[in-house]
Amino acid sequence: MKKFILKIFGILAVIYAALFAVFYYDLDGKFIYYIFEPFMVKRFDNMKREDNLETPYDMKEDVMKEE
Repeated sequence: MKKFILKIFGILAVIYAALFAVFYYDLDGKFIYYIFEPFMVKRFDNMKREDNLETPYDMKEDVMKEE
């Protein structure tokens, strides 16, 4: 039983050290800045969207419409 508890504490210590390294070196922010954000920018900049400037004025909905 003592060996099992020490093994659990060892695993928890490794997990704690890994999470501390992520925090200390700001690895989550670096991942978002260098990998995730450029991927999202590339993905969403190439997405086709409707051009609202070409929509005729009469087709736009009246936001101040009284019922």
